[in-house]
Amino acid sequence: MRIFTVSDIHIDYEENREWLKALSKSDYKNDILIFAGDISHKVSLIEEAFKILSSCFSSVFYVPGNHDLWIKRGHETSKERFHFLSNLADNYGIKKDYSEYEKFVIAPILCWYDYTLGKMTPKLTSQWGDFFRCDWNGMSDAQVNDYFLQQNVIPQTQKTVISFSHFLPRIDLLPALSKLTGFLAPVLGTKKLETIIRSWPSRIHIYGHSHVNTYKWRNNTLYINNAFGYPREAHIAAKKLLDITYDVFHKDKN
Repeated sequence: MRIFTVSDIHIDYEENREWLKALSKSDYKNDILIFAGDISHKVSLIEEAFKILSSCFSSVFYVPGNHDLWIKRGHETSKERFHFLSNLADNYGIKKDYSEYEKFVIAPILCWYDYTLGKMTPKLTSQWGDFFRCDWNGMSDAQVNDYFLQQNVIPQTQKTVISFSHFLPRIDLLPALSKLTGFLAPVLGTKKLETIIRSWPSRIHIYGHSHVNTYKWRNNTLYINNAFGYPREAHIAAKKLLDITYDVFHKDKN
């Protein structure tokens, strides 16, 4: 059994969708996939991804990304979309909850962003897509974050903990000169997520959202981002599944 991860496949783009459809239906039959969010804002494409991934892997773990919760305002709320996707995942056997194996556990962490990773600016307020494509029925982003955080199950185990989220737990995972660490920092994640990772504690934490592939040790935790990203982002994304099996079973640090 191997453990793979990927996020942010954004199959609204045809070439990304073709990559997904081309995944082997035999190579990963005994393997696990940890999918850290952002398939599409279209339910039909999310369902297509669930169908393909569940047919390729023994188990697929998933948390929704912000794009997955984009909606047509007036038709549904983002909270309603979240619950719809949760039921849809169940229909395809997609795992959304803490699961224990012989030597490790996999722990999804639901969360949002709350502006604790950076200072909000009027320019970002006027440009960030979620502010126009999500509808939380009057809840602030901090309240949305708390709404998700309270749903997480705390692992009670001495086994290796592999946690994952869509959003970032800390800003120092990104390059210091990145645009993301400045302008977009407020909407990248939440410091409350890092508190959870430290308290469990997580041996490995996987995340998405930034599209910047990352493999970094911080405070005895290995942080990994293997975002597929947009077609134009080949310079920051490997655009393939990442096998983290070695990292799970070996304790040495780079």
